[in-house]
Amino acid sequence: MAKASRTPRLVGSIVAVFGIILVVAGGVTWFVVTDQLAAENITVSDDADFLAGDEVDGPFSAYAQAQVINTHALEATGGKTYAELEQDDPTRETAMQASFLRASLFTSVVAYGVALMAIGMGAVFFLIGLALRTPVAAAPSTGAERR
Repeated sequence: MAKASRTPRLVGSIVAVFGIILVVAGGVTWFVVTDQLAAENITVSDDADFLAGDEVDGPFSAYAQAQVINTHALEATGGKTYAELEQDDPTRETAMQASFLRASLFTSVVAYGVALMAIGMGAVFFLIGLALRTPVAAAPSTGAERR
């Protein structure tokens, strides 16, 4: 009987530790991506729909700058995407560079999302682990169950 009652506590401890690891990993990822974006010294263009003039150092500013890059690239190419341009079109290089820059910024946005999901899942696992470790008191017996 004693062995069976220790199993939920052990599983709870393992789940809680796993949750802590996820929270730490998500936090480290968030801060590394922020540090790397900030090191690029990118500023959101003044004609952005939101966060104009902000330093690109987070998911929203990265998204805002990616949108502005798309707007500028489409203006430069007459509204055509890289795939729509002829091979010898001189604006094709601009469209390609804009596409690469946008992809890089969107990768950071996705990294922020994954980091946030890891933090959230880690918190949930930690709480589940705590719940599994908490002993549940048995309901008092009234004797009516035996009849």
